[in-house]
Amino acid sequence: MLKKPPLTPTLILIVGFLTVLPVLMLVIGSFSEGFGTFGTLTVDKYVEAYTDPAFADILLNTLIFTLGSAVLATLFALFLAYMNTRTNIPFKFLFGVISIIPMMIPHILFSVSWVLLLNPSNGILNRLAMHLFGLENSFFNIYSLPGMILVEGLLDLPIAYLILAPAMSAFDVSLEESSKVCGASVFRTLTRVTLPVLRPAILASVILVIVRSLASFAVPSIVGMPGRIYVLSTHIYRIISTGFAADYGKAAAVGMSALAASIVLIYLYRYLTSESSKYVTISSRGFKPALIDLKGYKYPLFAVVGLLSFVLIVVPVIVLFYTSMLPYVMMPSAKAFAQMSWKNWIDVLKDPVSLLALKNSVTLGVVGATLGIILSIFVSYVIVKKRTVAAGILESLSFLSFSFPGIVIGVGFMWFFVRTPLYATLTALLIGYIATYLPYGIRPLSSAFVQIHSNLEESARVCGAGPFYTMRRIVIPLLIPGIISGWILMATMFVRELTLSVVLSRPGTEVLAVQILRFAEDGLWGRLSALGIIMIFISSSLVIAATLLGKKLKKMETTEG
Repeated sequence: MLKKPPLTPTLILIVGFLTVLPVLMLVIGSFSEGFGTFGTLTVDKYVEAYTDPAFADILLNTLIFTLGSAVLATLFALFLAYMNTRTNIPFKFLFGVISIIPMMIPHILFSVSWVLLLNPSNGILNRLAMHLFGLENSFFNIYSLPGMILVEGLLDLPIAYLILAPAMSAFDVSLEESSKVCGASVFRTLTRVTLPVLRPAILASVILVIVRSLASFAVPSIVGMPGRIYVLSTHIYRIISTGFAADYGKAAAVGMSALAASIVLIYLYRYLTSESSKYVTISSRGFKPALIDLKGYKYPLFAVVGLLSFVLIVVPVIVLFYTSMLPYVMMPSAKAFAQMSWKNWIDVLKDPVSLLALKNSVTLGVVGATLGIILSIFVSYVIVKKRTVAAGILESLSFLSFSFPGIVIGVGFMWFFVRTPLYATLTALLIGYIATYLPYGIRPLSSAFVQIHSNLEESARVCGAGPFYTMRRIVIPLLIPGIISGWILMATMFVRELTLSVVLSRPGTEVLAVQILRFAEDGLWGRLSALGIIMIFISSSLVIAATLLGKKLKKMETTEG
């Protein structure tokens, strides 16, 4: 009888393959002349990449873009977190909406909606401002670094809010009151008491948003490239997508700098979050933060929050649907409404490439999320329940991919897949997706495992149940909320994935995000918008279906129990 392989070493091999392999291939590829001379070491690609006269400008653009986005997102998040946790502002449910719903809108579609609103030639808001105020030129050019920072900052706002809100809610307001009693002004109290105590959370927010914007491809491609403003991600994309032959060696060499920067930033982020205990201001169980009465400012500030919610959630969908019904982009008017039709929708639904992309994305979303969540269950179990050195190695490997820019890892995977039968197949995309988004499945499941006492498993084993039977009959039913949350996160990420897909996708394996990018490059805004609304509908449908299934399974388990 064959002996079952040990669980932890097997998982280390699987997760190591998914996370370490693309990095290893990226390193080897950066020192290789090309696919045909793989393993023939040379530094020519580094010399070519880093002596490029345009590379200094690209690095400067990247620095301004990432820092600007991080500062903007963090400032907005600080305002929202303060309003939610420290004041008596009404309708606080909006803050939960702001922190979750925008994550379901694909970044490429959010970027497109702002291009449709603020592009200098026929942007809806620009044309409206010119009409109302008699301006000769557009008041804002979205195809600029400020435009890129605006869109990326709004996109990363939910991430910054999720970091700052818990820190703000745990802040002891008596510290500020003591400062004011001693005669300090509001500004001095803010700069000498509030912000220093919140410094770890603020810095963690800034660093994480920098990492996210460094890995961003949707905003730099949709907003930056038309204005000839390139950052590292779009520079790598140009290297592998323009010219007679893609130069994956040079792309790998450039990608190494982005990879190194991301790893350092993630290390700083983890250090800051681990040091946060030094800034604890609450120690008693009975603590309840006092709420500040906004008095006459309550409803004006609520209007600001409502406007921000409208901009983040409603505007992208409305703009996309409106544009999908028109033959070309135009300002809302009687003429525009008279020309509305379903032509773009019909063209998309008759387009074989769009239909194939739709099929591929749904397949990758459902199958990939299912496989990813199965792997996440076993990985989370070992991380939480097995307090060993091997479990610690597995945890480090499983979260390694979170610091990797998608387009960089895509180049690493390309060096591997081109030597296997997996090249130019959906399986290659599937493996790349799971490797990149595995942390999104492990996070909620690790939290769920922490809440399950080991006594339950021990009791089952005492009664003669084996490990897998115990997992199937006792542990898994208790994990249903975490499983559903992880599956939803992974499925929505897979359906909207762009950065990895632009590298690995080939004719026959197109996905929705890549097809939308092609429509944007061709200026087919109507078709793009129609396909974008379909993408949002699919993501929302997957979320609703998974939630309903989770409730049904939970009800069945309760009935059986």
